Amino acid sequence: MILDEIAAKRKIQLEREKADVSPLKMKKRAANAAFPVHSFKNAIADEGLSVIAEVKKASPSKGLIQPDFEPVKIAREYEKAGAKAISCLTEEHYFQGSSKYLADIRNNVNIPVLRKDFIFDEYQIYEAKAIGADAVLLIAALLTDEEFKPLYDLAHSLGLDVLCEAHDDEEVLRLVRMGCDIIGVNNRNLKTFEVDIENTKRLAALIPENTLLVCESGIKNNEHMKSAKNWGADGVLIGETLMRSGLTGISECMKALREGV
Repeated sequence: MILDEIAAKRKIQLEREKADVSPLKMKKRAANAAFPVHSFKNAIADEGLSVIAEVKKASPSKGLIQPDFEPVKIAREYEKAGAKAISCLTEEHYFQGSSKYLADIRNNVNIPVLRKDFIFDEYQIYEAKAIGADAVLLIAALLTDEEFKPLYDLAHSLGLDVLCEAHDDEEVLRLVRMGCDIIGVNNRNLKTFEVDIENTKRLAALIPENTLLVCESGIKNNEHMKSAKNWGADGVLIGETLMRSGLTGISECMKALREGV
């Protein structure tokens, strides 16, 4: 499975990170982090359909998306175009992401920043806090309940919001049972990488009214945006569509996506 391959590579990256900065030092960095508070949860709960705009250089399914990659400039354009939050990839092998990209973005925008990664170790939560993230992604398909809940609780104890990701009904019900307050429905099957935007429509009925819903993957046009809103989504996470618009095309792309939504 693709997810297993990504997780295996991510473990190698994690071991290198721990060798560079020990877990104890990373905890101290997290404790001493003094970034302004930007609530990811409030940004998603804001009126209308909130856009989480993703800074992503590459992906396993599409390969290199943007060769001339300037993460800070992209993030600034997203903010100017009306994005409510930024999602930044920090996985290095498949997505060519970097923790440095997130740290640099944090110092240049005034909206919440989500650490988008494959998280399975508390070190990654402490590092997210240390580099200025306002929220982290936790993926149900990657974690058992016994692994998920301690990471979720740790993130909240550090003042981080958590986007809890599911891609089928079993995973949604798991997240609901654990009391997750922001659930993202990934329209991309993490085992096959096929995309079906109506996955959000199917799973929305399982998500309680007081839980925020984010539609992830496959948003390509204004019709998709309107559909997501009609299905009850509070936010949408958009990566490839915005990234392929190019730096100078972000504003027009965002305007077209959001028209009448």
